[in-house]
Amino acid sequence: MTTPSHFSADHPVPSSHRLFGARDLFALWFSLGIGLMVLQVGAMLAPGLGLAGAVLAIALGTGVGVLLLGAAGVIGSDTGLPAMGTLRLSLGRHGARLPAVLNLLQLVGWGAFEIIVMRDAASLLGARAFGEDSLWNSPMLWTVCFGAMATLLAVSGPLAFVRKILRKWGIWVLMAACLWLTWNLFAKADLAELWARAGDGSMSLAVGFDIVIAMPLSWLPLIADYSRFASSAKRVFGGTVLGYFIGNTWLMSLGVAYTLAFASSGEANALLLALAGAGIGIPLLLILLDESEKAFADIHSAAVSTSVLVRFKVEHLALAIGVVCTLIALLAPLAQYENFLLLIGSVFAPLFGVVLMDHFVIRRRRAPALVEGLHWQALVAWVVGVAAYHTIAAQAPEFGATLPALVLAGGLHALLSVSRGRETVRA
Repeated sequence: MTTPSHFSADHPVPSSHRLFGARDLFALWFSLGIGLMVLQVGAMLAPGLGLAGAVLAIALGTGVGVLLLGAAGVIGSDTGLPAMGTLRLSLGRHGARLPAVLNLLQLVGWGAFEIIVMRDAASLLGARAFGEDSLWNSPMLWTVCFGAMATLLAVSGPLAFVRKILRKWGIWVLMAACLWLTWNLFAKADLAELWARAGDGSMSLAVGFDIVIAMPLSWLPLIADYSRFASSAKRVFGGTVLGYFIGNTWLMSLGVAYTLAFASSGEANALLLALAGAGIGIPLLLILLDESEKAFADIHSAAVSTSVLVRFKVEHLALAIGVVCTLIALLAPLAQYENFLLLIGSVFAPLFGVVLMDHFVIRRRRAPALVEGLHWQALVAWVVGVAAYHTIAAQAPEFGATLPALVLAGGLHALLSVSRGRETVRA
């Protein structure tokens, strides 16, 4: 019997198991908008844009990104299918196999990368509190602990995690950590001076926007895995947009401000050390623990993507993938793998331009009969969008590539679909 949290890509979630409301989705996406990597993106924006420019890029990039993310979530609630299952409606059953494989690769990589991020931050806190030679500075210990935690959460499924942990107390702990960091910033930094200080010009606003929008758009291949458990499309859109916008904008802006105020030395761990000094490191520890949710999401969604390719239970796949992510984190030099992960991730912005256009404009939110083969016009539009992304990134990076590639792929899919419809009428 299929458990409520583990429906595969072939099984729409029945209405009796659609338990997520707006509060659940707000808690989930507020939490997913917070994390150590979000802080590090803020640190990346700080030198070139300054505080005022970076906050503008964060607000614009996150604002546009969450509207697209919320729309992708609505597809999950409309169909009851996970993300890779909804791709079958736009690309055909066989056409969805390639995105499923790419999604599996990137999610396994990012799951391992999240474990490494947690391990490094925990080792830093352990060394700071107990000394360099203490057990709490052991990378192997923290890798196994965080890998096991993320795997356990992934096996339990999203309903149990969101409703029993995040909604009840997790979101309040995270808000308390963000409030403490905000208070500490206002108490110790001259924000008026930081706001007036211009960036060094090494990054344009458009490039900053492109970096920021990549954060919410990175969740496009995952969101329907969770929104399919929602009770209504309206609650999906509102909870997702509001939760992610507040969490991501708040914490990324703190990353910018802390970098400019306390961590401008350029050292690799300067921001983490500055955050560790706020509230004796407790807020950073809470954000560190929240990072396990991102590893959970990567592992669970990797299992759902794999269910498109093989016939195994999602919870069994989650266990196997969690073990693989932990082993990669222990053994692999992921510093060289990050560029490959970003390359794979670049294919999903134009892909979801096609999917969003297909669902909302062409099909008007109606679910078609599943086609066994390929939807060639959707695949052509996707390929053109990916080519446009890399062309813009190489030739005109100052304009940003993510949003233009998404819009181009969606528009081309609409044109090809109209042309196909006219040919069908003539025939």
